[in-house]
Amino acid sequence: MGSINYPPKKIYNPSALSKLNYDHIILWMLHNNDSCKWSDFRQEALQISTGTLSRHLERLKRKGFVDNFTRGHYRITPEGKKQFYILSSAKKKTRILNYPPKIILKSGRNYSHWILWMVYNNNYCKRSDFLEDPLSINQSSLSKNLNFLLENGFISKEEGKYAVTPLGKSEYSEMLQEYDLDRQTILEEEGKRIENITKKTINFFERYNIEEKDIQFRFLKNILTLEYEKVKSILKEEELFHKILLFLSINHPDQYPNFISSEDFSKFYKIKKTTLDYYIDEISEGKIYPIKFFKLTHQSGGEYFFQSDGKLEKMLRVITENEINKNSYMNKLYSKPTQKEFQIDMSFIINNIVDESSEFLFNKDLKLSLREFLPDYIKYLAYNIETKKELKRTYDKLEGIIWQDLTEVFDSEIDVDLKSQYEEKIKEVNRDLKLSPKNVELYRLKVRILIYFNQYNEVLLVLNKMLEIFPEKEIEIMIQKASIYKRKKDLNTGLEIIEDLLKKYPENIDLMSFKAFWFQYLDRKEEALELIENVIKKDPHNGIYYDNYGEILMYFEEYEEATKKFLKSIFLKSDQWYFYQTYIKLGICYESLGNTELAFKNLTKGKELTEKSSIDPDVKQKWLQIADLFLKRL
Repeated sequence: MGSINYPPKKIYNPSALSKLNYDHIILWMLHNNDSCKWSDFRQEALQISTGTLSRHLERLKRKGFVDNFTRGHYRITPEGKKQFYILSSAKKKTRILNYPPKIILKSGRNYSHWILWMVYNNNYCKRSDFLEDPLSINQSSLSKNLNFLLENGFISKEEGKYAVTPLGKSEYSEMLQEYDLDRQTILEEEGKRIENITKKTINFFERYNIEEKDIQFRFLKNILTLEYEKVKSILKEEELFHKILLFLSINHPDQYPNFISSEDFSKFYKIKKTTLDYYIDEISEGKIYPIKFFKLTHQSGGEYFFQSDGKLEKMLRVITENEINKNSYMNKLYSKPTQKEFQIDMSFIINNIVDESSEFLFNKDLKLSLREFLPDYIKYLAYNIETKKELKRTYDKLEGIIWQDLTEVFDSEIDVDLKSQYEEKIKEVNRDLKLSPKNVELYRLKVRILIYFNQYNEVLLVLNKMLEIFPEKEIEIMIQKASIYKRKKDLNTGLEIIEDLLKKYPENIDLMSFKAFWFQYLDRKEEALELIENVIKKDPHNGIYYDNYGEILMYFEEYEEATKKFLKSIFLKSDQWYFYQTYIKLGICYESLGNTELAFKNLTKGKELTEKSSIDPDVKQKWLQIADLFLKRL
């Protein structure tokens, strides 16, 4: 083993009741030696596997605990020494902890629930508490779930100790409902939270003569869900906060036709209208709390609010998803290649949702309000499903494709006279083409209009015509043709087009890069990565190819490597037209890695560049929506 100091056996070979802490082993080695080589961690005493060693060293480097000062050589940093002392002290002390009941531990590896239970039922927990029996959460899953709970404000971390927050207590209460606990257990757990606010709530009801049980119940749910601590620093009086929640509790669709305007409410309950309006907007848009309130506006001027993930919204979501999935699945199951391509008829779907919802969810007089509300609501559902981090099962992937299609539909206008708009625009372009039959810009305009209105078969006909008239633009036209087949979910035909082009133009680097993306679409990871690496070898100073490389890595969830490619792209500064995308994608990668500070910084930078850019308005809007979506998550 040479002159290298190795840790005592109890650290690298603990008892069966303890779990190996590779972070502690690595930091022990680096703390007790001037530096260590990669091979030192692989010696017989430790025998850390290559994959495990790589994963833990990368994380320790990312957190600033380890310095990779030269290739294959590592040393500990001052911050790493502090972390080593924390891990070492955790090993020396033992505490008696309360652990979740078997019904929670055996109901699946829902680690965030285990962690939340632990911090709620103990004064605090350390990271090592979750690694040991009976939890034995692996390091990767633990980091992911701790970051999730921290980012959502359910737990706090101070000096290596995790504790539950007021918002986490509310989430804990919701969590208990998912388990088949006996009624008395649930009541006891809920009682711990409710008894602290019961007196305040009763006094509030008596002071303002609030006697209607439904309003009282909604108010109580709101006050348990929306913690005052979140706004305490800017809204000094808790009673003002209660009044804001009361406004939401009164103006619920179940109360129709009764409602109270913000102007009347502010006068009666003595709260500034500007304060009320501001916080209602902030809360309803989900800017303060992780939940939001949807709003229905009646033609009379009444505004009605209902909570996301509340009973009403959950039932509406089921109706909406079933209606959309039914139409899409049935078409995919029974359509034939020779049939005319199916177009999603959103008006038909929305009418069905309105009719079914008005039967038992909403008053029939709210039909018009519901119809106006549904397009934005469907778009909200679409983006939430489209941005799922994991779409592993076949059903999930199909669902993702369907809802991704819907975002494209909603990027167009959803009007009853949509068809007439499309026909009128095409007639106008055709008139111009008769006067100027070889104007390539007019053909490009016609293609954009057809794509905008999802007329993909018509687009292919126009592209064939363009190829006859403008053979010198073959590459541009055929690439667009391949993209149309991608929209039609015919990826193999698109790949054939690209391969045929590469046979004619084998040295065209852009075509090679385009083919790498196509391998990505087909989930052919190794071929995609090999090809984009060859592209970079041919043109190593062109930043756009590093951007493409990063996007492909990002697709396969290799976020750490993707960030390196995006940073290289920005560093090269070979052509800055695409930088707005690079910064946004870089921010998304950092968000996935749990680095919220860098995620926020890069997403904000990308959004600013997008707003200043002169790109196509539709493209600009799409990227702004993506940036906003992830910024809200942060």
